[in-house]
Amino acid sequence: MNRQRWIVHADMDAFFAAVEQRDNPTLRGRPVVVGADPKGGLGRGVVAAASYEARAFGIHSAMPISRAYRLCPRAVFLQGNMDKYERESERILAILERFTPDVEPLSIDEAFLDITRSHQLFGTPEDTGRKIKAAIKSETDLTASLGLAPNKFTAKIASEIGKPDGFVVVTPERLLEFLHPLPVGRLWGVGPVTQREFQKAGIRLIGDLARRPLAEIVKVFGASGEQAWQLAQGYDPREVESAAAAKSIGAEHTFEEDTSDHNLLLDTLASLSDRTSRRLRKSRLAGRTITLKIRFEDFSTHTRAASLPQATNLAEVIYRTASRRLQEFTLQGVKVRLLGVSVSGFGHPTGQLGLFGEAPLSEEKKEQLQSAVDRIKDKFGERAIRRRKGLPDKEDI
Repeated sequence: MNRQRWIVHADMDAFFAAVEQRDNPTLRGRPVVVGADPKGGLGRGVVAAASYEARAFGIHSAMPISRAYRLCPRAVFLQGNMDKYERESERILAILERFTPDVEPLSIDEAFLDITRSHQLFGTPEDTGRKIKAAIKSETDLTASLGLAPNKFTAKIASEIGKPDGFVVVTPERLLEFLHPLPVGRLWGVGPVTQREFQKAGIRLIGDLARRPLAEIVKVFGASGEQAWQLAQGYDPREVESAAAAKSIGAEHTFEEDTSDHNLLLDTLASLSDRTSRRLRKSRLAGRTITLKIRFEDFSTHTRAASLPQATNLAEVIYRTASRRLQEFTLQGVKVRLLGVSVSGFGHPTGQLGLFGEAPLSEEKKEQLQSAVDRIKDKFGERAIRRRKGLPDKEDI
C-alpha cells in the first residue's frame, strides 16, 4: 500500500527586510526597502525586498526604486548585505534538515520538505510543521509561512495564502475543496496569457477547469492544458529532490515582479551560482554540464546548457558559463520572471596544472581547501575571501 505523502513548503516572510529589522530593532514596525539607492527618487535600480509595512504602500520586489521612493519617501532604504542573507539561509536549511533528509531548496528563502517518512519522530504531520516553524523562530528570530499538503504545488499555494507567519494545512480529504475555488492563475504554468485564454473559454476557477473533459482541454490548449488539468484534479506526482538524490544540483529565483533590469539579472545569477557551488561542495560533487534556465513574462521557459571539458563546483566557473548563456537571449524589451542555474553530469573535479606547471593538487587536498574556504565564509561572510582582480580563478584571502 502506498504511504500517504506529506509535503511542506517553507517560505521565509519578507526575508531580506526581516533580517534587517531583526538586526536593527529601530527598524521594526517601519517600512523597510532593500535594494538600490533611491537617490531621492532619481535612482535607476530596483527593489530587492520590501517589509510588510512597506508593502502596505504598494511597494514590491523588482519595482523601480524611484517608484518605491515616490510611494513612500519616509521608508528606510537599505542596499542590503547578501553575505548576511546567505548565512541566514544556510542556518535555516540546517534547521529544515533536522526534520527530514528530503529537503529541496528552491531559492535563498524557500524550500520543499518531504516529511512522509520522518514525521512520526515528531508527532503528526501537523505537529511536525508547527515544530519546524517554532524552531526557525526560536533559533533565528525570523518567521516562516508553511503550507502542508499531499503534493508540492498545493503546499506552495497553501504557504502563499497563509502569509505572513501562517501555517495552512490541506489534508487529502480537503484537497479539491481547497483548490477548486481558487483562480485558475494559481496553477503552475498558467501565466497571464494562458489565464486570459482560459477565461475566454469560461474557465475562471481551478474547479471550472477540473470539471471540463480532458479531451476538450487538450484539443484547445494542447500539452500545457493537459498539465494544468492534471493539477486541477489535485494530481502532482513530482518528488522532493534532495541534493543526494538529484540528477542535478542548482538554485532558482522567481522575481515577485517581472524585471528587465540587466544588473539585477546578473546579480541574481551570481548569487544562484554561489549557492549552487556551495551545495555541490557540501554534497562532494562536481559536474560538467551547466544549465541556465530563464522564464519570461509570458511564462515561456527556455534552457541553455554548456558542457565543460572537466567537472567543476567552482562558483566563478558556474557564473561565467551561465552568464555567457544568458547573452544568447535578446533581453531588450522583454521582462524576466525566473532565473535558474543547475549543474549535472556529476564526476570528480579534474586536476589542473598550476600557473608555473606544478603538479595539480590531489582530489583530497582540493576538497580540504574548498571545505576550508566554505567554513571561513560561513563564519565571517562572503567578503572574507575575495577574487583578486585580474586573476579570476585565484582566491585571495
